[in-house]
Amino acid sequence: MNKASVRLTTSMLILAGMALMSLLISAANGAERRPNFVIIYADDLGYGDLGCFGHPTIRTPHLDRMAGEGLRFTQFYSASPVCTPSRAALMTGRLPIRSGMCSDKRRVLFPNSGGGIPADEVTLAEALKAQGYATGCFGKWHLGHLPQFLPTNNGFDTYYGIPYSNDMDRLNDVGPQGRAAFWAPKIEYWNVPLMRGTEIIERPADQTTITRRYTDQAIEFMHSHKDEPFLVYLPHSMVHIPLFRSDEFAGKSARGLYGDCLEEVDWSVGQVLQALRDLQLDEQTLVFFSSDNGPWLSYNEQGGSAGLLKDGKGTTFEGGMREPTIAWWPGHIEPGRVTQELGSTMDIFTTCVTLAGGDVPADRVIDGVDLSPVLFDAGPSNRKSVLYYRGTQLMAVRLGPWKAHYFTQTSYRKEGNPREAHDPPLLYHLDHDPSERFNLNEDHPEVLAQIDALVAEHRQHLDPPRSQLEIPLAGAGD
Repeated sequence: MNKASVRLTTSMLILAGMALMSLLISAANGAERRPNFVIIYADDLGYGDLGCFGHPTIRTPHLDRMAGEGLRFTQFYSASPVCTPSRAALMTGRLPIRSGMCSDKRRVLFPNSGGGIPADEVTLAEALKAQGYATGCFGKWHLGHLPQFLPTNNGFDTYYGIPYSNDMDRLNDVGPQGRAAFWAPKIEYWNVPLMRGTEIIERPADQTTITRRYTDQAIEFMHSHKDEPFLVYLPHSMVHIPLFRSDEFAGKSARGLYGDCLEEVDWSVGQVLQALRDLQLDEQTLVFFSSDNGPWLSYNEQGGSAGLLKDGKGTTFEGGMREPTIAWWPGHIEPGRVTQELGSTMDIFTTCVTLAGGDVPADRVIDGVDLSPVLFDAGPSNRKSVLYYRGTQLMAVRLGPWKAHYFTQTSYRKEGNPREAHDPPLLYHLDHDPSERFNLNEDHPEVLAQIDALVAEHRQHLDPPRSQLEIPLAGAGD
């Protein structure tokens, strides 16, 4: 080999070595970077409303792809069957009764409420911000609309959204009276505000474009913070009534208006995941999709479906609190898996804080557990039980596959809606009977004894504070 060839070969080896070193450095840097987190939270979504959870006519190709590339949970729960308490639990990793974010008198916060998430609660945004994360919230908040309760005063760097449910601020002198306004809703029937930070920028909010605008804002935030770890919380206003969708989705779904709205939420999920791919952040970002509670069945075809589960929003039957949930993290979560392990929206708090290298608060009871073993197929869930609260009342408890109902109550607007006590509790084996039809309490007293012991232990560590939902807005009354 002549000298020229030697020099060429040597140069090629040096270049190859430099390229390999560059790749190793890049890989090391990528490994050192803490994961981003994106939480996409639907409103009033039924367990059976997604294609990947069995709906025959609602098309959800992006969520179906997310499930195919990620992990689908079949036994995942919210902490409450209504909006405000469930969102408080997601943000704090704690049962709402521990923070005062529940009530037996007022199920959720309203525009005339004076309370909100307490200042001493540690939100997921605050916990991650302490680890150097950029934090953004884009959508429905519903943890208090006064300045001190808004996202930007509770750990989020930026907020864009409607501060409470989109059916509030009803203008009763505009449009048809009562529930008729929901069958053919118009923007002007509701005077809900759209906020940026703590300022109202549009009122009434144009809800026909709200799903699209939440999505655009979230993606813009990811672009702006692509070089640092971030948390994006994207709590959609849909598919809570009144139902609104953009012109692009009008009349597109065989399921009607509800299907149109949900298919636009599905589009939004697709846009977010594609943005992560385009930014080459998909393998650095853990994405959760879930919902705050089950379908609002009393609104008939304007509400969703809990599939084979019993009842819906407002109840502690399975249809009220078991949610269609997907976790996605390419390169980390094995694609196409389905798990029957237990999980809860409260666990998102603990999982994210742990994966970010932070410390879960040790000065209070945290009800969320780390779901990493389930996500990475490394072992069983750290969650063994589920507590079903309706307001401040513990209505039911799940332990393993067994669920005991101490009290039952049907959903909204059913005649009388009485609360019924059960002694002994009703007992169902949810793996065998997810529709809660076959009471087995006479056959398994030993299971009821185990659940009774779990309840007694839980109550030893319970000291409920004043309800934030019952504090009136100064000068507004109740």
